[in-house]
Amino acid sequence: MEEPSVLDYLKAKLMPWRGSTLQIPTSEELQVDNTGDPTVPEAIPIKQEVVSEDARQTETSSQTISQRSVRVSSLPWLSLLSFGLAVLAQVTLEPGPGRDWKIGTILYALSAVGIVIASWRGEWVPAKLPEYDIHKDPMKIRLPGIVVALPLAALAFLSFGNNQFNTLNVLLWLLSLFALIWAFWLPAREQDTWMERVRDKISKSEWRITVDRSWLVIFAGIALILFFRLYRLSEVPPEMFSDHAEKLLDVWDVLHGETRIFFPRNTGREAMQMYMTAATIQLFGTGYSHLSLKIGTVLAGLFTLPFLYLLGKELGSRRIGFLAIVYAGVAYWPNVISRVGLRFPLYPLFVAPTLYYLLRGIRTSNRNDFIVSGLFLGIGLHGYTPIRILPIVVLVAIGIFLVHRQSHGVRRQTLWFLLILSLISLVVFLPLLRYAVENPAIFTFRSFSRLGSISRPLPGSAGQIFLQNLWDAMTSFAWDNGNIWVVSLTHRPALDIVSAALFFSGVLLLMIRYLRRRHWLDLFLLLSVPLLMMPSILSLTFPEENPALNRLSGAIVPIFMIVAVSLDSLMSSISSRLGKELGPKVAFGFGVVCVLVASMQNYRLVFNEYQRVFEQSSWNTSEMGQVVRQFTSTVGSPDTAWVVAYPHWVDTRLVGINAGFPLKDYAIWPEAFKETETITQAKLFLINLEDTESIENLRQLYPQGVLEKYASKVAGRDFYMFFIPPTART
Repeated sequence: MEEPSVLDYLKAKLMPWRGSTLQIPTSEELQVDNTGDPTVPEAIPIKQEVVSEDARQTETSSQTISQRSVRVSSLPWLSLLSFGLAVLAQVTLEPGPGRDWKIGTILYALSAVGIVIASWRGEWVPAKLPEYDIHKDPMKIRLPGIVVALPLAALAFLSFGNNQFNTLNVLLWLLSLFALIWAFWLPAREQDTWMERVRDKISKSEWRITVDRSWLVIFAGIALILFFRLYRLSEVPPEMFSDHAEKLLDVWDVLHGETRIFFPRNTGREAMQMYMTAATIQLFGTGYSHLSLKIGTVLAGLFTLPFLYLLGKELGSRRIGFLAIVYAGVAYWPNVISRVGLRFPLYPLFVAPTLYYLLRGIRTSNRNDFIVSGLFLGIGLHGYTPIRILPIVVLVAIGIFLVHRQSHGVRRQTLWFLLILSLISLVVFLPLLRYAVENPAIFTFRSFSRLGSISRPLPGSAGQIFLQNLWDAMTSFAWDNGNIWVVSLTHRPALDIVSAALFFSGVLLLMIRYLRRRHWLDLFLLLSVPLLMMPSILSLTFPEENPALNRLSGAIVPIFMIVAVSLDSLMSSISSRLGKELGPKVAFGFGVVCVLVASMQNYRLVFNEYQRVFEQSSWNTSEMGQVVRQFTSTVGSPDTAWVVAYPHWVDTRLVGINAGFPLKDYAIWPEAFKETETITQAKLFLINLEDTESIENLRQLYPQGVLEKYASKVAGRDFYMFFIPPTART
């Protein structure tokens, strides 16, 4: 290994932004082995630095000098102080009597100064990015696959008319997709494929399974995640609202033969959740219920985490991936959007694998990864409307890569890979594309109703609204995550205290590393956050709906990557400075404390505060459904119970769903009371407490009726039950 030259030393001194400052080691710090080469004494901790990608020999040699010259035995106090200031700043921004953005801003500014100095000194530096395995692609395809795929895709597109999946068009669609994948897929470059490795493992006569302490940490992390995502699932949150009724009616249609591509009810929805919930009902027998919706969305949230881990591994290390899934697993934001039972978690579910395979494909020059990325992108477009921003994010990623040094020599083939990714995702998107061509107004209504003036005129200048929305969204992590009680605790930060401080620190660390290394990944990771938040930011017609955590949810992926990068680098700094005996233990303890503090706050946010706010904000249709179900199973029937319509009260369809009658709308208007006189069976009316006029009308109509107040378990949600006994037939 070559030693740095005098020129290397001068460059490091005069241009510190290019890498670490080289130190000339003293004679006491060096030892000589039997080959005559200097080595690092085992007692001296190793501090690793990366100089630049275009000077690998200089990087390697300067790293050696840095390793030999560092003799440390104390904590990285400046880094810890900076992190502590960020935590304290976030504490002052938490809702409460002492909330003060001015003090928080000052503390964050002081923290930023400390982070910059600590990073400049090499005390707090993110983990080294992975090496790039650049190689030339053969740029070849299997022409028969293209010849077969394109006509089949055209036939599938034509047969997707009338907004229906059927056996023929699904078969044509899948065959065209398989043919296209076969046309582009390359054999594995490695000598042994993963299938061969699995076969070799299975064929061994003896299997040895070893479990060390790291596995115990992994099991503990998984258990913590499962607890947060599954604990009290049927209770938190407690009630459905109108959107749930629309979804369950669509699910009813699916299970009764309506295999739509796009569901036009309630301004239109992509189909994935409907089929996912229908499968849940069939598999688990949970019926048309809130729980059936929740099971599917919670599983979607859980399935996001493995790809979040792989993405963290791709961006630095296994520990980054593990920290990312732990923080995302316990955080209140992804927890809430998974539990509410709507399509929201389908956004990050497909952002994570799309970006993982895209970034890995770029790093390894692997065409197959681009194919898989295209598959996830195309499937994701059938999930939740905000993910329509993801194709733009992919294009931005490729564009950023192409203008950086890392793309030298592979720019042409990267564009070739992008073309393949686009074709694959387009074929997967074909059913929705056909619907969009046939019904452009319905397909684009939800997006354009927020972006344009379809619903109402813009409330101001589009540019000013956009900038204000951008500011509100980008500060939502630390200040105000919006006023939508369904998916958030209104007007509080989107992140807990520890995660917000780590995110702030991580953003600064990546910015500094980008200025020093000019690596495209750092810039893309930073820009992907506002890009994936655009579905909320672009709510120009209704700026009061921004920030909306459901439309911001794609940004969960890069945000918790940055959180993990920040904590991982701080733990590495602690570990390296305290030596190989004490350092890892102290770093591990520090990481555990950070996770526990975040977990305790997130537990309170999800299972106490969010639950309480949801109960107070939603109507107790589940209790009304129980009353109706008990009535119909004893003295009445499903057709002799009603909920008296009253402004801004319950969605009467939900009463029927909770009672076990999904298609029954229990609404009755006061002018229709007279029509119920001919019914001789027992009758039941549920009435709003403030609807005194309806009570009086019913008493006049049914003087034998009994009025009773139902005491809800939630304060302010009581209602009246007016019961009329059966009458003798004349």
